[in-house]
Amino acid sequence: MNTSDIGKLVLRVFFSLLMLTHGWGKLNRLFADEVEFGDPLGIGSVPTLILAVFAEFIAPILIIVGFKTRWISLLPIATMTVAVLIVHASDPFKRQELPLLYLTGFVAIALIGPGKYSIDKR
Repeated sequence: MNTSDIGKLVLRVFFSLLMLTHGWGKLNRLFADEVEFGDPLGIGSVPTLILAVFAEFIAPILIIVGFKTRWISLLPIATMTVAVLIVHASDPFKRQELPLLYLTGFVAIALIGPGKYSIDKR
C-alpha cells in the first residue's frame, strides 16, 4: 500500500470539501434576485461571482474526483491569490490566514498531483 497516494487523496478531498462550503454560498448568491458581490479585478460583480463559483464550487468537485487535477487546481489558486493580495491585502493576518491556507493547500495539490486514487490515473 502506497501511503503517499492516500495522503494525496486526503489532501484533495479535505481542502476541496472545505472550499465547497464557501462556493455553495456563492452559488446561491449567483441565483439571487439582485447580485451583490465584490469586483476586485474591475470586470464586474456578476463575472467575478461566476469565476468565484467555478473556482470555489465546480473546481473542488472536479478535484475531489481527481479530474484534470493539476490544471483545475489553478482556479482556486487564482481566487485565493486575489483574496490574499487584493481583497484582504490591508486586513490583519487573522483575516488573511484562511485564504493563505487554501492557497497553500491547492498549490500543494497542483504540485504533487492527484495520486492513483483519481480519474486522472484511471
